[in-house]
Amino acid sequence: MTAVESAPIQPARKPSGRPSATRLLLNNTLATAGLVVLAAIVLIALAAPILPLADPDATAPANRLLRPLAEGHLLGTDALGRDILSRLIWGTRVSLAVGISATLIAAFFGSLIGLVAGYAGGRIDTVLMRGIDMVMAFPYILLALAIVAVLGPGLLNALYAIAVVNIPFFARNIRGITLGLARREFVDAARLSGKSHAQILFIEVLPNVLPVIVITMSTTVGWMILETAGLSFLGLGAQPPQADLGSMLGDGRKILFTAPHVSIIPGLMIFVLVMSINLLGDGVRDVLDPRLKSGALSRPVARTAVMREGLVPDVAPDPDAVLDVRDLNTQFRLGGDVYRAVGGVDMRVGKGECLGIVGESGSGKSVSAMSIMGLVPSPPGRITGGVALLEGEDLFSASDARIRQLRGSAVSHVFQDPLSTLHPLFTVGDQLVEAIRAHDPLPKAEAGRKAAELLRIVRIPNPSERMKAYPHELSGGMRQRVCIAMALAHDARVIIADEPTTALDVTVQAQVLSLLDTLRAERDTGILFITHDFGVVSAICDRVAVMYAGRFVETGTTEEILSAPAHPYTAKLIDCVPVLGEPDRRLDAIEGRPPMVNDLPEGCAFAPRCPRAQADCRAAPIGLTELGEGRTVRCIHPLTGDDRDA
Repeated sequence: MTAVESAPIQPARKPSGRPSATRLLLNNTLATAGLVVLAAIVLIALAAPILPLADPDATAPANRLLRPLAEGHLLGTDALGRDILSRLIWGTRVSLAVGISATLIAAFFGSLIGLVAGYAGGRIDTVLMRGIDMVMAFPYILLALAIVAVLGPGLLNALYAIAVVNIPFFARNIRGITLGLARREFVDAARLSGKSHAQILFIEVLPNVLPVIVITMSTTVGWMILETAGLSFLGLGAQPPQADLGSMLGDGRKILFTAPHVSIIPGLMIFVLVMSINLLGDGVRDVLDPRLKSGALSRPVARTAVMREGLVPDVAPDPDAVLDVRDLNTQFRLGGDVYRAVGGVDMRVGKGECLGIVGESGSGKSVSAMSIMGLVPSPPGRITGGVALLEGEDLFSASDARIRQLRGSAVSHVFQDPLSTLHPLFTVGDQLVEAIRAHDPLPKAEAGRKAAELLRIVRIPNPSERMKAYPHELSGGMRQRVCIAMALAHDARVIIADEPTTALDVTVQAQVLSLLDTLRAERDTGILFITHDFGVVSAICDRVAVMYAGRFVETGTTEEILSAPAHPYTAKLIDCVPVLGEPDRRLDAIEGRPPMVNDLPEGCAFAPRCPRAQADCRAAPIGLTELGEGRTVRCIHPLTGDDRDA
């Protein structure tokens, strides 16, 4: 068969389905309601000069204390006969202007102080923060009253007072974030490139802090309006005849029982205005939070949503498999796009067997493994098809309580980065004891002895002393051994090891692999080993499944796959691995990039990168073909012996 060389075909760029910030905000019902109400209030307040309203300061003693819906006065009149509707609209205009202005002033000076203090550090940080501490030492309302008492009553002075007492709030928040950013690598790179401190502060650091400033402002405006209303209520803000919501509320307190509408109406307006601002502020906070830009404003739940389409197939479990997964489909819904991260995967792990899943980053290996115990975050992830049988029990049909029982006891995970897996504020002994007692209510002393024994099993010297250590006090290899010890706490039937050796040096990697290999032999535990390195696969795995674009493209024993790969993708992956003792061996590379799983091609997903691709490869979906017992390949032009030799 002649290989047909073809240049990689670049797929047409598809517009991103990720929702815009506006759409994310509108998806939040409460935030949308707040936006609508606030927009209506702001528009009415801005239109006050052109609306057919009575003079808000014109008194009419003959019409004093008219009830709402009185002729010519929709909301009635106050004690001096002034139209409440007109004063309400003009007063809202004033309150909004003061609240927004005070927020801008506080945000500007507070953020500037926080940025400079956090970036400069040292004496500058100490001096600025001690000054902020002195301001914060006074109760904010008493400090505001003191400032107004010194400057004199008046709306402008009240604005200054409210702005000053809120500067520490911004300064403290921004300083804390800047302190962490100022030590980051991109700041060091900017400094080495010759940028001045001002350029680094305002070009490099400020854009990273700006979302926090906006979030803080959006949640502070309402509080500023309340504080301004409080000062006006006490007679220290707006002075007669000028009205704002606080002064209107204060005017009505003396006649609360005889004419309650004079106080209730501005009070309701304050409530509606502040509530709408707070609801909108919460929505803005969620939209600007990078963790929530997945297309859903709700946090992920504790278990992956199972939404299997159609009838659940009645699958007879494999009697030789401790874990039997059939036709697994996992998707991510981001806006209008559906990312098919796993598109129909079958895998079986027997007792004492190690199945390796190999593939490039983003091929769906980790998602497949995390789907088994419902660890894929929902939203946006969901399991849309297939079954996962643990010794015959369908995990996707099990209750949440049952899954909690099985996590860590029957199925354990060992993740790639042990430093992020372990809690930094607790000793490894405390975390091991917690993992043991989560499924086995042992006395704490007995659980501690078992934890020490687990550390001994994973070849950690002096386990009693190591139990007192915090994660940061251990090396990477030691931390990974602690995670493996956690996985062994309850004699798990299946251990899912998700690239557990990627971040380790070669020596420690060999030790961890040897440990896993020994443990599965001694405990008859099935291991699902995820990696992108065929060198690691050859050291521990019995069988291999090669994954690409969410599907297995080749499966077989490790010896068969390494010695006689049938799929061009598998051969390319093997060619990327250096071989010790063969310095003249040419290392190959795979041209192009994997396809986006929200826009997979009609035929073979690897065709745009495959040097053997032909027209029929792109014509229709390609299924798995049996090459022998336990050997399959998803290719209509598989490699033969002659092709491999060439």
